[in-house]
Amino acid sequence: MNPASPWWSPSRHADRRPILMTRNRIQVAIRGWLAGEGFTEVDPAALAISPGNEAHLHGFATEAIGNDGLPRRMYLHTSPEFAMKKLLAAGESRIHAFSHVWRNRERGVLHSPEFTMLEWYRVGEGYEILMADTIAFLRLAAREVGAEVLRFRDRTCDPFQEPERVSVAEAFLVHAGVDLLASIRGDGSTDVGILGAELDRIGVRRAEDDTWSDMLSRVLSEKVEPKLGMGRVTILDRYPSAEAALARKVPGDARVAERFEVYACGVELANGFGELTDAGEQRRRFEAEMAEKARVYGESYPLDEDFLAALEIMPPSAGIAMGFDRVVMLATGAPRIDDVMWTPVP
Repeated sequence: MNPASPWWSPSRHADRRPILMTRNRIQVAIRGWLAGEGFTEVDPAALAISPGNEAHLHGFATEAIGNDGLPRRMYLHTSPEFAMKKLLAAGESRIHAFSHVWRNRERGVLHSPEFTMLEWYRVGEGYEILMADTIAFLRLAAREVGAEVLRFRDRTCDPFQEPERVSVAEAFLVHAGVDLLASIRGDGSTDVGILGAELDRIGVRRAEDDTWSDMLSRVLSEKVEPKLGMGRVTILDRYPSAEAALARKVPGDARVAERFEVYACGVELANGFGELTDAGEQRRRFEAEMAEKARVYGESYPLDEDFLAALEIMPPSAGIAMGFDRVVMLATGAPRIDDVMWTPVP
C-alpha cells in the first residue's frame, strides 16, 4: 500500500476495508446489546441553537436561511446531549444514539473534526451502571476482533480484567504527588494559589494567567493520563465539581461530582455523569463557562433555553458519551482515528 495515495483509491481501500467491516460488526454487536437491555435508538438532529456550553469545546457555526430569506446563526452539535435530554423530559427512559458530532480546533492521531459518538441515557438509575455498560462494550469490541487486549502504539489493556476505579484526587496523589483536594474549598470553589504552588513543587510548567482548571488540565495530561488504563481499564471517578458543569455534586461532598471517564492504554474513551437536573444551577454553570470562553477565546455561544426549560421536568438520570471511533481503534490496533473511518475528513 502506498500511504500517499488517497483513501478512495481502490488499492488503498482494499487494504482499509477489513478494519472498516470490523467497525460495522462492533457497531452491530453494541446495538444488539442495547436492544437487549430495552434501549430505544434515537436520531438527534445535528443542527442546534447552541453547540454546547463548555468553555473549551469549539463548535462549527453555520447559517440557516428562513423562508423570509433572513439568516439565523446555528451550530453543528458537539454532542447530542441537549437533544437527548429533551427526549428524557418528553418521557423516554432508556435511549441511545450513534451520532456524528463536530468539534473545531481538534485534529490529530486521536482527534477528528467530525467523529462518531455513542451516547446513552438511563432514567432513574445511578451513574455507576454506566461504568458496567462501558466495560461490556469494550469486551464486545475485543470479542468481535478476536483480540485478548486493546492496543494503542506499544500500550496494551485487558478489558476482561476487573477495571481499576480511582477518584481524580487519588490519581493525582498517586501519579503526580499532588494533593488536589487541598486546593478545593468545601463549597466546591477552587484556590489557584494552592494548586499553583503544587505545580511549582513538582516541576510542571504553568503560565502566570493560568486558571485553576488550566493547571488541573496540565497535570492530568502530563502526569496522570499516561498512567491510566495500562494493563486493565481505569475508571477515573469523582471529578472536581468545578470540572463537571453537567453533573450532580456528590451527596455530602460538594467538592466533587458524579462524573467519571474511562481510559484504556492511556486513551480517554468515555465521559459519564449523574445528570444535573436543577435548571437554575445549570444556567449559572453555563453562564460561568461562557464567561470563561469569552475571556480566553473572545467568543461565546448562546444558551439553549428549550434545554433549560426541559431540565425542569427531566427525571433523575445517568448519561454517558463514548468515542466510538477510538474504541474501534483500540480493538483493531489501528494507529490513527482516520484509519477506522469510512470516509476520513479531508
